[in-house]
Amino acid sequence: METKTEIKEQINKIKENTEEVINLEELEIKLKKKQRLKVKLGIDPTASSIHLGFAVVLRKFRLFQELGHETFLILGDFTAMIGDPSGKSKTRPMLTKQEIEENLKTYIPQLGKIIDLSKTKIVYNSQWLSELKPEDIIKLSSKYTLAQMLEREDFKNRYKSNEPISLHELLYPLFQAYDSVYLQADVELGGIDQKFNFLVARYIQEKYEQDPEVAVMMPILEGIDGKNKMSKSLGNYIGIDEKPIDMFVKTMSIPDNLIRRYFSLCTNVPQENVEKLFSIHSNPRDVKLILAKEIVSIYHGEEEANKAYEEFINVYSKKELPANIPTFKLPPYLIDNQGNLNIVETLYTLGILESKAEAKRLLSQGGIYLNGKKLTSKIVKYEKPFIIRIGKFDYYNIENE
Repeated sequence: METKTEIKEQINKIKENTEEVINLEELEIKLKKKQRLKVKLGIDPTASSIHLGFAVVLRKFRLFQELGHETFLILGDFTAMIGDPSGKSKTRPMLTKQEIEENLKTYIPQLGKIIDLSKTKIVYNSQWLSELKPEDIIKLSSKYTLAQMLEREDFKNRYKSNEPISLHELLYPLFQAYDSVYLQADVELGGIDQKFNFLVARYIQEKYEQDPEVAVMMPILEGIDGKNKMSKSLGNYIGIDEKPIDMFVKTMSIPDNLIRRYFSLCTNVPQENVEKLFSIHSNPRDVKLILAKEIVSIYHGEEEANKAYEEFINVYSKKELPANIPTFKLPPYLIDNQGNLNIVETLYTLGILESKAEAKRLLSQGGIYLNGKKLTSKIVKYEKPFIIRIGKFDYYNIENE
């Protein structure tokens, strides 16, 4: 058995950087009763990549592994077909089994960058949810009322606005709760946006005569725009499988007021060390350079982080071009008699962009550059060198055949 001091130390580590824990007293009781807790983290593979926002939760999962607990990673292949309605203003489209399987192929290698896969029990919730008979689902549904479900803010707002709420969405929190019942989970991890689902899980566990799980909820990490939750759909994310230089540049684009928060939630640098950095460097950009290097190092190693740092300094500070720019050959028919070309047609024809619509959108938003100058017209004169930059990161050299 662990001593009171050791239990207190565990609790202090667990609650560090959390948004809320429900509740710490229960956690202490559980730790006194047994040395290894069953810790659950559920992931619905609705996208193919993991970003730093979700890594915040994964890093806490890794802590539980380091503390010696039994860690379960639930891949929600069943619940992903419903889609978590948390925070959604309308019904999410249901994913097919094939789409889910494709997403799962990329998930495991990415997860291994953060958690210890050798200490992780990976399970699919279709193993038990697909086995539920109609009478089992009726029994589960009878334990929670519609009135309770409509206490949830997103459902409440949609109901008041006469926006449709599908019955299958109401089942999502119940199925997630049943995952906890099936595993007899002691602890569940997630973002603070999962609070309603966790409260449902605790309630349902008690209805099945189990001790309610402790809900450990992490903060929602703001995206690089500094305003919204980090999200792939919003384009304000940093993917953990992105190229080192892309991770570096994106990190450098976060607002200065988020530097401390990113250090706290995305790295292992102690807070006192972060404060020392701010006292040493008067310019926040210098601290941000250290942050970017630290984040890239976590996912790609120190050597790649150093290379990304050098490339950033050369390309984005000294305005030099990056090494190994891909070269595309320009077919003669794309250049007219006056030596001009249509940049929208060109980028689409060469396969640099997937559609003409995307090229038009980027051009109208000022996201296409020629030799360092922002393009405002789709008709441009072809002259060497012809270096196209799209956004902040992607360079292309276009040469005529």
